Amino acid sequence: MKIAMGNDHAGIDLKEAVMEVLNARGVEVVECGTFDHSSCDYPVFAQKAADLVASGECDLGILMCGTGVGISLAANKVKGIRCVCCSEPYSAEMSRRHNNANMLSIGARVIGTETAKAIVKAFLDAPFEGDRHQRRVDLITAIENGEKIY
Repeated sequence: MKIAMGNDHAGIDLKEAVMEVLNARGVEVVECGTFDHSSCDYPVFAQKAADLVASGECDLGILMCGTGVGISLAANKVKGIRCVCCSEPYSAEMSRRHNNANMLSIGARVIGTETAKAIVKAFLDAPFEGDRHQRRVDLITAIENGEKIY
């Protein structure tokens, strides 16, 4: 498995905890930055990571900023990305099982290190269930393509 990882200055410290989980699993990580605490613009790193996932170069992506919200909004502007912002493991699991989410964002100022690890594990461990959920993901894709679904 290959993961694209992006973060802004607020997410940089949480990145170390997430890397522990990924390294323990032998996951290959493509780091998209940032790499220091200097103030920066999270949409840059969201787009870099999302482009890697959308192109298929990476299987999934993980993003971190202060709340996880802004960076997820930016990632979701990339065609083909379904990025979910989670603050607990159940939503991370269900976003993979039912929505085939391909990116996860977490908020470094919202959750603690152990919760972040649990969220990442839940996200990585949950398979997409397909079936009726695929139909719904297809509808999301249709909206993304500018189609009316109603």
